[in-house]
Amino acid sequence: MINFNVPPYIGDELDYVNQAVEAHKICGDGPFTKKCNEWMEKRFHAQKVLLTTSGSTALDMALLLCDLKPGDEVILPSYTFSSTANAAVLAGAKLVFVDIRPDTMNIDEKKIEQAITDKTKVIIAMHYAGVACEMDTIMDIANRYNLMVVEDAAQAVMSTYKGKALGTIGDFGCFSFHETKNYSMGEGGAILINKQAYNEKAEILREKGTNRAKFFRGQVDKYTWVDFGDSYLPSELNAAYLWAQLQKADEINNNRLLSWQKYYEAFKPLADEGKIEIPFIPKECVHNAHMFYVKLGDLEQRTSFIKYLHEKGVWCVFHYIPLHSAPAGLKYGMFFGDDVFTTKESERLVRLPMYYGMTDEDRNTVIECVLNYFA
Repeated sequence: MINFNVPPYIGDELDYVNQAVEAHKICGDGPFTKKCNEWMEKRFHAQKVLLTTSGSTALDMALLLCDLKPGDEVILPSYTFSSTANAAVLAGAKLVFVDIRPDTMNIDEKKIEQAITDKTKVIIAMHYAGVACEMDTIMDIANRYNLMVVEDAAQAVMSTYKGKALGTIGDFGCFSFHETKNYSMGEGGAILINKQAYNEKAEILREKGTNRAKFFRGQVDKYTWVDFGDSYLPSELNAAYLWAQLQKADEINNNRLLSWQKYYEAFKPLADEGKIEIPFIPKECVHNAHMFYVKLGDLEQRTSFIKYLHEKGVWCVFHYIPLHSAPAGLKYGMFFGDDVFTTKESERLVRLPMYYGMTDEDRNTVIECVLNYFA
């Protein structure tokens, strides 16, 4: 069986975890957490980065920091994971789903403006497969209508748009370090805070509503409960695991890009013949090889394709059921405009195995199985 995903492992993870254990510091915000935060701030030119317990809680923090009120509206794509929507629901907002672009599977920036009302407060730009949304257009709309922008960059660590790291363009960015992501701490994430004015509020929110961070910096002589908060600090054990991978971030990235390129070259002839569609990368985007997908003709063919690959021992998966058609989507939101591409494209897409350290043999087996299906 060729796995769909194998969590990344460099080799130094257990050594760093052991260091954390021996230092008797395994709760949040220890030395490894600080190293990870600082590494991301420096590497991505981010104003401030804070590790969180997951990409989901990074999104929760971002939407809570947007200070939404009941009845406020958040515009987002329907083709995304539930966490994107849950964060807005938690903050008390109504969801307004808009259609996607079929080429990148990202929110269609041309559909956003007409969905704006006087209740709209936030646009969520989810960078599918580590390929950027059209951020110049989205930021222009946000600036003209005085809206906040949250980048769901869960899949986009190491990706850029016009030279800027994804997650650093909007008001807030959110990373995921789940075991299925390019860099993993098992469960974990990070929030990127791109305006200094939100730094202290974010620290308080993340630290159970206390000003504990200021206390440890020596800015106050004791810490206390000052505002609403929750516990969004990951264990130092998780941060130690992640630290090993961040130190080899380019090695992991280049290895995944190699597999992605091999897939692309192998399947380009099928795409040219019109038998499948393969990922499109706009010229202003640099992606991180988070995934490689192919699009089949329709749902029936996709079902047949997945069944065939599974029988050959190749584990591939389809992705999201559009949120606007899910029970919670119907409860908490509405789809604005026509669903031209969201459902149709979601029913065609299949993700192929992709992970750091994938062997030539396994990758060639996947390629051979896909080519044989169409032969």
